[in-house]
Amino acid sequence: MCVTCGCDGDAQPRIIGPVDPVRRDNEPVRRDRDDIRLVTLEERILAKNDTLAASNRHWLAHQGILAVNIMSSPGAGKTTLLERTIRELNVEWPIAVVEGDQEGVLDADRIRASGAPVVQVNTGDGCHLDAEMFDRGLRALPLTPGQLIFVENVGNLVCPALFDLGEGARVVVTAVTEGEDKPAKYPRMFASADLVLINKCDLLPHVDFDVAACERRIRLASPRAEVMTVSARTGEGLSAWYGWLRHQRGHREAEASACSTHHHHHPSADPADALSGSAPVESSAL
Repeated sequence: MCVTCGCDGDAQPRIIGPVDPVRRDNEPVRRDRDDIRLVTLEERILAKNDTLAASNRHWLAHQGILAVNIMSSPGAGKTTLLERTIRELNVEWPIAVVEGDQEGVLDADRIRASGAPVVQVNTGDGCHLDAEMFDRGLRALPLTPGQLIFVENVGNLVCPALFDLGEGARVVVTAVTEGEDKPAKYPRMFASADLVLINKCDLLPHVDFDVAACERRIRLASPRAEVMTVSARTGEGLSAWYGWLRHQRGHREAEASACSTHHHHHPSADPADALSGSAPVESSAL
């Protein structure tokens, strides 16, 4: 059960039958006080998160740091994508990573072996990172102006879409092994994306996956999102991915120039302010 986003294990599922896709007309709509309290709590949680996310975003812009929030279901290839990106871009662009998982440091170990500093954030029962966790992760990293920060969010196509971290861009990774229906099943995640990477294209000869159908569903969820077909394993299509990152860097450099006449400290300068009332989270620099 997620203690911050309202994924309550006691919530009752909505059952939709094949003949009765909506509620029967004679069924009353039940809205009790617990439902109202839950909505109010969610609004407060998201409002608090958005305030810190705005502070994170302002500080990152002032530093000319591009933060990219990478989200996907488990196994879509986020870590493999980051490993290759770090190896191929780290020479021209200093990269660091905030790694989000419920437990363990397996992915963080892989990132560190690729040559980038990484901080592991373990969320415990939480199913996503939030702005406060990102703030804490930033504090544990050796940061320099103009850096590229990747956030590998917890593998989940639902809750991470709700929580703004203060990132500069959002990337959703889906894989040909998952089927082309993911954008239709999880539209909110894909609607939040600036870029969607259809990964594992090297496996297309071996799976039943319609790239055009997947792209159409992505466009329905997010007409503004760019879409690229790539293989993190073979490198196919990654030159376009790197070009997209460089283009985003140009925007961050322009923002930093616009902020250069102002001075802004790291968000939540007093760590006690950032940590008060937070959900349990363990972070460690590796």
